[in-house]
Order: sequence, then structure tokens, then C-alpha cells
Amino acid sequence: MSHATRHHQRPAGYWLYLLPGLIAFTIVIAIPFILNIWYSLHAWKGGKSRMRWVGVGNYLDLLGDSAFWMSFRNSVAMIIAMVIIPTLIGLLLAAVLFDYVGKYWGNRWAAFLRATYYIPQILPVTVAGILWNWIFNAQTGALNAILKAIGVADPPNWLGVTSSAMPSVMLVLVWIQIGYPTVIFMSALSRVDPELYEAAELDGATWLARFKAITLPQIKPETFVIVLTCTVAALKVFGPIYVLTRGGPESSTLVPSYYSYLNFFDTSKVGYGAAIATVLTLIIVIVALIIQVLQNRSARREEAVA
Repeated sequence: MSHATRHHQRPAGYWLYLLPGLIAFTIVIAIPFILNIWYSLHAWKGGKSRMRWVGVGNYLDLLGDSAFWMSFRNSVAMIIAMVIIPTLIGLLLAAVLFDYVGKYWGNRWAAFLRATYYIPQILPVTVAGILWNWIFNAQTGALNAILKAIGVADPPNWLGVTSSAMPSVMLVLVWIQIGYPTVIFMSALSRVDPELYEAAELDGATWLARFKAITLPQIKPETFVIVLTCTVAALKVFGPIYVLTRGGPESSTLVPSYYSYLNFFDTSKVGYGAAIATVLTLIIVIVALIIQVLQNRSARREEAVA
């Protein structure tokens, strides 16, 4: 067999390595997604009950569903709490750990603090929920106990009223999420050429000037990764809402994934819940594609400049 023939046949063998991933994708993602779309086209209570074809009726009903639209408005708060605030704070923490703690206190302290910030990210949602439910409890919670000790006669019911429920949930999400961008940004900072900082420092550039001119452009790829993954997580957040508020009070913390869950299991409107899940999936895909396009454009501009 000639060298050209072997070269021509080689890619066929490589495709075999993709089969496990393709099979897993088909079973775990493709088939459930197709079934979900099929269910969304029916009125169905689940189980052995009869499925009645309604076409796009469930999707038309969503247009007039105030709870559905409220859940997506609340997703904006989730994005603020899981993307914008943690990314900004994580970048600041990473810069402080890398530029100051690591240099003046040693890498062990920097690694210890980095791991400490990441602990909430790996805690089970139920454990974090129990902890924060205890902190926010209106009668016996630690936060209200502190407020009463300093003279606040009537501290808030943090998770029980609409005015404070969403800010309280957002605080918990920031606490959970903040370690992820910190770890990613520290990894990104470690690959930046230190000679760039040394040259800028010799030229008299301040830390802020070096941060803007060197650090931010160099860590742009990691920034896009953080924004993409955290945005997807914010749009489909479920666990913290389920554990802390169950979407209440008065749907003030309702999010699309939990609203879909309510229709699936609490009201037995499986087709309607499937329609919500389908819309949420499409929105996540669109948002992910937009972020990916922006990342590719940014990379092409940098290549053009270089």
C-alpha cells in the first residue's frame, strides 16, 4: 500500500475516536431535546394520560403569560449576580493575589486564598442553601441577630418579602460564583510575560496603567470564557432558587428553569413546561453564539493589528 493511500485512509480511523462522544451526545442531549420539543407541541399531564396535539398553542400561551415574562426579567438579575459582579470582583481579587500577595507574602498564601475563594463553588447547593437559610432566617438567623444586637428593632425578613428576596438571592449567587473567575484570571495572569510589566514599570507606568495596557488585553480570551460559561449558568440557574425561595415571594425570584419545573411537576402541565424549557434552550444557544461571534471578531482584530 502506497504512502498516499495510507494518508488517504488515516482520517477514517480518527473518526472512531469521536464515536463515544457522539453516542453520549445523542443519548444525553439530542434525544431528550427532540422529545422535549415533541412534548411542547402537546397538552399532556404526564404519565399514562392522553397526549393531545396543540401545535404551537403552548408557545402562543407563553406570549400572554406574565409569570413567564417575569421569570426572564429576573434572569437579568441572575446575569448581574453571576456574570458581571463576580467577573469584576474576581478580576480585582486575582490581580491583588497575583501582583501583591504572591510577590510580597509568597505563592503559598496566594494559593491558599485562591482556594478559599473557590470553596463556595464546589459546595453542594443544598449545603449552601441550608447555610444561607440559617443566615437569612427572620426569627433566628445570624444576620438579624447581629442587627438586633446593634439596635435594629425590626430587621427585615430577607427571603420573605418581595423588596429584599431578590437582592438576598443575588448576594448568595455572588458568594457562590466569585471563586470561579478568580481562579481563571489567576491562571491567565500567570501566562502573561513578566518582561512586559518590567518594561512598563521602567518607563514609569503606574499599576493602573499597566493593568489597562497589558493585563486586560492579554487576558481577553479567558474573559470571554468566563462571560460565556457564567452567562449560560445564570440563564439556567435552578438549584439556589429551589433551595432558598422556591420562586417566591409572589414570584419575585421566579426564573425560567424553575418555572418550567413548576409546570412539569406541580401543575402537571408537561407540554407547557416543555415549551418553556425549549424557549430557554434556544435563548441560551443564541446568547452563546453571540458571545462566540464577538470573541472571534476580537481575535481577528488582534491578529490584524499584529
